[in-house]
Amino acid sequence: MDIQRLAIPEIAILKPARFGDSRGFFSETYNKQRLAELGIDLDFVQDNHAYSAEKGTIRGLHFQTHPFAQDKLVRVVRGAILDVAVDIRLGSPTYGQHVAAEISAGAWNQILVPVGFAHGYCTLTPDTEIIYKVTNYYAPAHDRGILWNDPALGIPWPVDEGDAILSDKDRRLPTLADLADPFPYPG
Repeated sequence: MDIQRLAIPEIAILKPARFGDSRGFFSETYNKQRLAELGIDLDFVQDNHAYSAEKGTIRGLHFQTHPFAQDKLVRVVRGAILDVAVDIRLGSPTYGQHVAAEISAGAWNQILVPVGFAHGYCTLTPDTEIIYKVTNYYAPAHDRGILWNDPALGIPWPVDEGDAILSDKDRRLPTLADLADPFPYPG
């Protein structure tokens, strides 16, 4: 498995090996021991599967607060997304900054988004399916988010604001400045 650290080094792109022949391919998309050898030692407890019918669907920017905060390992099994992670660790040198990466079934890559980051994505193709692992269970009382188009974040989403497809919940999320419970920066 190859690993590439992004501009905020806690965020990583992982690329599992894929072995193909005339029948198709085989890939080990998750191996706890191999990830631990790369410095990623996480205990995933839940897998989630999301489908978005339309290009331009935005989901996020989401996170859960302690004690239900979640690390996420996200991969696309059909289609492509622009995946975004925003640092919400108060006191971090990169607080309020984001990184973005294209994650797609064709590139066969994954993104690791640790606790302390708000996470979201925009579908780049119709009929996009995402599977992601999390290190904690869904807890509605701890479910939080930041407004996807908060001008303070400066995220260059690949869809015009008027064309973005969002849930009512995501349209009502607070801005980063109004975030009531950011994570502490451990450094």
